[in-house]
Amino acid sequence: MEGYNFSWCQLGSIDEGRPNLGGKTSVVVYRLMQYTMRAVLEKEYGDETTRKTLAKAGKLAGVEFCRNVLDISLPLNKFLAQLHDVLIDLEIGVLKVEKSDAANLSFTVTVSEDLDCSGLPIQGVSVCDYDEGFIEGIFNIYTGKEFEVKEIDCWATGERTCRFTINLKK
Repeated sequence: MEGYNFSWCQLGSIDEGRPNLGGKTSVVVYRLMQYTMRAVLEKEYGDETTRKTLAKAGKLAGVEFCRNVLDISLPLNKFLAQLHDVLIDLEIGVLKVEKSDAANLSFTVTVSEDLDCSGLPIQGVSVCDYDEGFIEGIFNIYTGKEFEVKEIDCWATGERTCRFTINLKK
């Protein structure tokens, strides 16, 4: 994404820097970082700006993730299978495609056991703004088109999986 001071190489060499601990960490640690950052952003900038900011950060991450981890030359079904496998391998979540309209590039997917919210107490609002952006960034790079991703079900609203609609931006 243009205009942001981030590149994949800034992640460094995990093997070199963590020869004993490796690349895995606790979901609690990830959530501690995410939800304390969210709390500070909400206090400083309000809920709407925080949600937009987290979605933008997720989109940037999805773009870079897709460019550096996924094979975008694969046909759609194989690409989605690869995405499913990589998300499990990296312990991000379990992706399932519920609806797929390849001709119109419209999808509904679920992500269960996700990093962001699976197991959270019910809050009455969805919290997976970062995930919306992450998925959007992946689909944007894979297709070369702009998408809109919206979470329609969330663990934090009482569902037991997160569900997202993925549609071409109009």
